[in-house]
Amino acid sequence: MAQSIHDFHDDPRNADIRIWINGTLKPRAEATVSVFDSGFVLGDGVWEGLRVIDGHPVFLDEHLERLFEGAKAIALDIGLDRAQLIRAIYDTLDANGMRDGVHLRLMVSRGVKRTPYQDPRVTVGPATIVIIPEFKVAKPETLAAGLKLFTVHVRRGYPDVQDPKLNSHSKLNCITACIQATQAGADEALMLDPHGFVATCNSTHFFIVRKGEVWTSTGDYCLGGITRANVLRACREAGIPCFEKNFSLTQVYSADEAFTTGTFAGLAPVREIDGRRIGNDASGDGGALPGPMTARLRALYRDLIARDVAFRAGVRLA
Repeated sequence: MAQSIHDFHDDPRNADIRIWINGTLKPRAEATVSVFDSGFVLGDGVWEGLRVIDGHPVFLDEHLERLFEGAKAIALDIGLDRAQLIRAIYDTLDANGMRDGVHLRLMVSRGVKRTPYQDPRVTVGPATIVIIPEFKVAKPETLAAGLKLFTVHVRRGYPDVQDPKLNSHSKLNCITACIQATQAGADEALMLDPHGFVATCNSTHFFIVRKGEVWTSTGDYCLGGITRANVLRACREAGIPCFEKNFSLTQVYSADEAFTTGTFAGLAPVREIDGRRIGNDASGDGGALPGPMTARLRALYRDLIARDVAFRAGVRLA
């Protein structure tokens, strides 16, 4: 049975979480926004997902950099500076007694509109900022089994249509890709760029391993992924050959390993793409998961996380 890499086991503690909305912490059942909010009416806003480890949001500086870049690109005034947002995030975690096994969603919309219409000039208030923290981790059984991908006809488009670099609330392109993959019995959609080269997945980034080299797309048609960038960083620090380049499905099908990356689940091995088992073992079943390179990169990525958490803890103590 297909399942998303973002699936998780329900945690009863999430029923009592407190959610930060424009400076007020509200119980989950009371955490609402207006039906006139730009995010609801139009998907007009930007967001970030963060993993919390040992009480600290991992790679927080990189996530906030992307959030503010996106807001500037769509002329959205968040209304808080970085220090204020960081304080709001930690206040939310502290109010919920959260330190580990937590995923946090930071969302910013343009705010409430006086009528449901796209023109930003009909917005009548400040930006709406919401911070939702949940006790949530990727299912270990999904990570152990590996993902099944299906290449969909929905493409990642040109930046002059809707720039894939923009982490906006408007995700219909990815949603339609996800729907097609789900209907095909897959866990995640593999998406091509307008030229037919592999771009990314619908909610994660995509890598392959070939003859000791790590490949991912050029990045021209996908979000500037934080985990993606850190995997490339880990490769370079460890002297592992890594390339951002164009490659085709033919090269994907014959890869030694494949994996996806994302904030929620980290590195997730891929076992099958379009009916082809990934891997070259003699049994023909693709071999044990994760493959040796994926396992090594997981360990290197964990080291980067530990360094970032130590840095963040030092910043808080300073």
